[in-house]
Amino acid sequence: MSEAVDRNANVIAEFRANEGRVGGVFEGAPLVLVHHRGRKSGQEHVSPMMYLPHDTAPDIVYVFATKGGAPTNPDWYRNLTAAGEGTIERGTATYQVTVHELTGAERDRIYAEQARRYPGFAEYARQTAGIRIIPVLELRRA
Repeated sequence: MSEAVDRNANVIAEFRANEGRVGGVFEGAPLVLVHHRGRKSGQEHVSPMMYLPHDTAPDIVYVFATKGGAPTNPDWYRNLTAAGEGTIERGTATYQVTVHELTGAERDRIYAEQARRYPGFAEYARQTAGIRIIPVLELRRA
């Protein structure tokens, strides 16, 4: 198993054992487990990721395709946008979501708020400047 897969497996196990809470680099951060199917393989994958809750709608969260500031988008982003749907585990709840990619000023506003709360996201944007705009996805309970 690769180091990233091992790390994700450990985060997923800790998330499920502690009602959605984990330690380490994610300690205190809002975290969801996003289930998505490979657009080519059809295989189910689970990716832990930080999210930003919607200000007033509890059934909406935003996730960010940062890939740690890498020059390419993560596979989970391509899988979710191709399918238009997925499933998330949030705390102890698991539910279906629809996927909508934000653009323009709306995308910029949401990303800026995440970067304000978690400065690492501002660093990811600096690392990808001129290469790609980090996608922001709205996940809404179906």
